Amino acid sequence: MNTLTTSPLKKVLGLWSRFSAALDTLQPAAALAARIYLAQVFFLSGLTKLRDWETTVALFTDEYQVPLLPPAAAAFMGTAGELVLPVMLVLGLGGRFAALGLFVVNAVAVISLSEIAPAALQQHVFWGSLLAGLAIYGVGPWSLDRWLAPKTR
Repeated sequence: MNTLTTSPLKKVLGLWSRFSAALDTLQPAAALAARIYLAQVFFLSGLTKLRDWETTVALFTDEYQVPLLPPAAAAFMGTAGELVLPVMLVLGLGGRFAALGLFVVNAVAVISLSEIAPAALQQHVFWGSLLAGLAIYGVGPWSLDRWLAPKTR
């Protein structure tokens, strides 16, 4: 009787093991896809700010309430972060640093808006979750970080 109950369990565990191994092979592609998606979101936002600098500074002066920084400095730092960090993230160069930096940019964006639509807030939470995952687990093996320093994770 013991072999009857063990055999189906072993089959299920074997199937689960193979399924998990198959999913593991997708991790590098999933990390790269997340990096590309996030880089596009933030880089395009930075380009928008750069295209109309006067409006950007006006928004940081009137609409965005960034704590502890003068509006022009906040506009410059936010725009620079949205242009430089996504490039680093998509290349996987200083990937965890870039993910953490964009996480901060994302958090400041949410905090600095006095009113934010629920759908926009949900997008920021999604971006923050992806960025946190990349910062915690790393940007994956398909990255310059892994190529330049293969022993680091």
